[in-house]
Amino acid sequence: MASKTYEPSDVNYYDELPAHRPVAQARKSWNLRLVLTEIDKPFLVLVMALAVFGLVMMFSASYGWSLSKTGDGTFYLKRQAIAGAIGIVLMLILSVVDYHFFQNTKVVYISFVLVYLVCVATLFVGTETADARRWIDFGFIQFQPSELLKVAFILIFAYIMSVNFRKFNDWKYCVFPFIIIMGIVSGVLVLQRHMSAVMLVGIIGLGMMFASGMPAKTFWRFVVFLILVGVLFLAFKMISGGTGFSYITERIESWKNPEADPQGNSWQTYQSLLAIGSGGWTGLGFGESRQKFLYLPMSQNDFVFAIVCEELGFVGAMVVVLLFVLFIGRGFYIANHAKDRFGMLVAAGITIHIGAQAFFNIMVACNAFPNTGISLPFFSYGGTSLLIQLAEMGIMLNISRQAHIKK
Repeated sequence: MASKTYEPSDVNYYDELPAHRPVAQARKSWNLRLVLTEIDKPFLVLVMALAVFGLVMMFSASYGWSLSKTGDGTFYLKRQAIAGAIGIVLMLILSVVDYHFFQNTKVVYISFVLVYLVCVATLFVGTETADARRWIDFGFIQFQPSELLKVAFILIFAYIMSVNFRKFNDWKYCVFPFIIIMGIVSGVLVLQRHMSAVMLVGIIGLGMMFASGMPAKTFWRFVVFLILVGVLFLAFKMISGGTGFSYITERIESWKNPEADPQGNSWQTYQSLLAIGSGGWTGLGFGESRQKFLYLPMSQNDFVFAIVCEELGFVGAMVVVLLFVLFIGRGFYIANHAKDRFGMLVAAGITIHIGAQAFFNIMVACNAFPNTGISLPFFSYGGTSLLIQLAEMGIMLNISRQAHIKK
């Protein structure tokens, strides 16, 4: 008798595929094994293109500030290149380590708790910048634990949804665990004044819940509940003048009219728009930006896209957008062909993370969204962020190694 085959669109694909049976046993043991099958080459090419292009543009965008602060125009470049090299090594290692290692109950919960506790500790021992405590300063490097918390959040969300899938008709398994996880993660990020991360975690969580196969009515009720809670919280804080949250109102005002206070709260947004407008169709040429010479704050970080537009013009900006669109498409392709539900959800979560963060950053630079302090993946300066992003790419590549794709 011929064996039955399934496609990813089939209801029982993840549960009845023979290759999935060993995965259920992996949750009970520390299953660390290497997978050396063929890698997803198109995805790897996209990742390397983003990493290299991002490093080059970060160097150009950072030159003025690097020269002013350190006397060395290549200071930021060298630090970012070292982080990128370490990140690529970590990516290659994780690309061969079976991602089911993270499907172990002890691994996923212990990892999440440890990362969460580090984020809590940051509130007390972290370095304060602009009234926000998000970083731990080790002297030779600053580490932002919230970047690692996003990955831990994706892994624990994927684990809970893959384990509880058959119980999704019961709200205790379908909604309650997610409210707790999203609530405690959002809580510590709010205390860090990291509202962009709160928004990003919400988008990642909702995207993964949608992809999980949760009943539609339950999902949309949860969405409405989450939106209402968020709106009421922000409204209360802004109306009551809550301590530490007045900056939200200021950023909304500068977003609505960036020319109203170009020397004050709107300075960064105003200079970003000048940079974008100066680029025209083909740009001023690589390295020829004027705004990066101490006019545009954070030009090497949150507003690196504005420098891309100024130096490479509309054409260069569209290349960046296209690379991220292709990344998202290939990421969801890997998720759709994943070996099991856990792999599908992890791949979807990572894809949503990078894609949402990229497009929010681009919208902020263009003043299509209020300034949130969100960085552009692979492009913005930040060694730990780049390293963690490349580690995520390693997990994606390992999922692709085991995916049901015709090589």
